[in-house]
Amino acid sequence: MMQLTLQEIAELLGGEVIGVSDAIIKDIRPIEEANEGDITFITSKKYLAKLNTTKATAILAQPQTEAAGKNLIIVADPYAAFGKLLMLFYPVEHGTSGVSPDAYIEDGAIVSAEATIFAGAFVSCGAKIEKGAVLYPGVYIGRNASVGENSILYANVTVYYGCIIGKRVILHSGVVIGADGFGFAAPGINNSKIPQVGIVQIDDDVEIGANSTIDRATMTKTWIQRNVKIDNLVQIAHNVVIGENSVITAQVGISGSTKLGKSVIVGGQTGMAGWLNIGDNVTIAARSGLHRDIESNQTIGGIPPLPYLQWIKLEAIKLKLPEMKKTIETLVKKVEALQEKINQYSSKG
Repeated sequence: MMQLTLQEIAELLGGEVIGVSDAIIKDIRPIEEANEGDITFITSKKYLAKLNTTKATAILAQPQTEAAGKNLIIVADPYAAFGKLLMLFYPVEHGTSGVSPDAYIEDGAIVSAEATIFAGAFVSCGAKIEKGAVLYPGVYIGRNASVGENSILYANVTVYYGCIIGKRVILHSGVVIGADGFGFAAPGINNSKIPQVGIVQIDDDVEIGANSTIDRATMTKTWIQRNVKIDNLVQIAHNVVIGENSVITAQVGISGSTKLGKSVIVGGQTGMAGWLNIGDNVTIAARSGLHRDIESNQTIGGIPPLPYLQWIKLEAIKLKLPEMKKTIETLVKKVEALQEKINQYSSKG
């Protein structure tokens, strides 16, 4: 069991101890469940009241946080610090390096002696698996594909031929990299298949959630750039480019040849038409539908997409539509009655 003092933790996190610096921490727990020997964290004002009731030995907190009689570690971002501690206290173990005798490595594949290949994994001719990479059971690596250093491919991941997986990439179970893009001539008539001869390139430090799919390009590459994070059940079509540090949440669908800039955040169940250009630092609310380009540094939402404040006002109005409908119907009846009286007076005149 790992044990660290508050001072040791503060030094690891670049924080400052307020309280007993030699207090011992043995575990990390939520603020409501923490006990003596635990460290917890607080990021929202709504949890401030719990500072006085938590039994935790210490709390990760933002600057200017005050809690009489409590041990604090002051850090700029408590949630990020919490993540670092979780990795420290709960490291993921993938077993010893080496190739299981029950894995299948074709002649001509290059597999580092420092990689870990579990039983049932299949590595094709010409593929390259670099040191520290981990392939779990059921992983398929196609011909001439490559997997970079310290990347982790969980059970039943498929990487089609020629695709490139960078360093420190995490592909969760069921991810498919490099299936054919959905390209057909005369759709709905002949459905003539257009061969998809490009690749998918996944840059360093990307993480892709379970059962997400990224299609190969028609001729060049579908490109997921550095440090992109993709949730479960996401569909990314051929020739798409997603800029570095972007975040794509669950059930998003991005159509072919659309390009996202850097640090784009896409809410769940959003759909994007093809051939769009989304600028840097754009945030898109959940369940939006995009059919036009979006310039950089905007927050948008809805179908069609509107500036965020305009969109939430529109959504609020929608809730009042039944009441507004009744009001309009009442007004229409009154106007009709008035018009009938006017007509009667006119006919008498």
